[in-house]
Amino acid sequence: MILTVTLNAALDITYHLDRLRPHRSNRVRSVVQRAGGKGVNVSRVLHALGQPTAVTGLAGGPTGEALRSELASAGLADRLVPIADESRRTVTVVDELAGDATILLEPGPLVSTGEWDRFLDRLDTLLPAAQAVVFSGSLPRGVPADAYAELVLLAHTHGVPAVVDADGPALRASLAAKPALVKPNADELAAVTGLRDPVRAAHALQGAGAKSVVASLGPDGLIAVTPDGSWQACVPERLFGNPTGAGDAAVAALTLGLVTGASWPDRLAEAVALSAAAVAAPLAGDFDPVVRAGLLPLVEIQPLRSLLCP
Repeated sequence: MILTVTLNAALDITYHLDRLRPHRSNRVRSVVQRAGGKGVNVSRVLHALGQPTAVTGLAGGPTGEALRSELASAGLADRLVPIADESRRTVTVVDELAGDATILLEPGPLVSTGEWDRFLDRLDTLLPAAQAVVFSGSLPRGVPADAYAELVLLAHTHGVPAVVDADGPALRASLAAKPALVKPNADELAAVTGLRDPVRAAHALQGAGAKSVVASLGPDGLIAVTPDGSWQACVPERLFGNPTGAGDAAVAALTLGLVTGASWPDRLAEAVALSAAAVAAPLAGDFDPVVRAGLLPLVEIQPLRSLLCP
């Protein structure tokens, strides 16, 4: 079982428009509401791939109840810890004509010290059954700034490899605990290291404690710096759609490869194909299986020396 942790779980609301016209009234073509947050999206992808997974984190108020109800409807194992304050909502506006999305992120609830302690107790009981654990997304108010470091260390006590997909101070703090993998995007990588060269920045994160670093670079695909070597996975073609859950799909693929012991080139090819297939799907946490199957054999993996993708 792969356990995902979403401390700032959300109720995702996705609006699809033919075209987004800023500063004007916009007619919505369709709207979907469901449980979200980066870890929840990772679990959705794993569940669709037929892999056992469970969702934990924090959820509160009527919004939290709505997202927990949707998790049950989706068949995802809910191990969330209730809190008093209201969970956040996220709003994604998909511009079909542009093939892109605009995202509005609420800050999230205030978590008390007692609620954080109860979550730590819950995680401690869940980890023995996990083959890997994914810590994803932002931290709600009241949670310690070094929360991911604390959680990675807790995973270590159970011999469970930890994957971290976060940014800023939360990502930086996690490195001292030596996670098995961190997966920033290009902007997050530059922000946390102060380095514009993503290859140098990825090596810097590895030097700071991460065992392996995989960074998503948009049209330039993925780069990976690992103890077994360094590679770049090139995207065969650019797809347009909703990119909101693409990074989460990549994390799902990389974590599954970690659990199964797949080679790094195979992990990266699957991560590229699955993230592209997520862009082609209408909602974060979904992917288009036809797109995934078509792209997988076309992904090009090269030793990483300098950025080579066109």
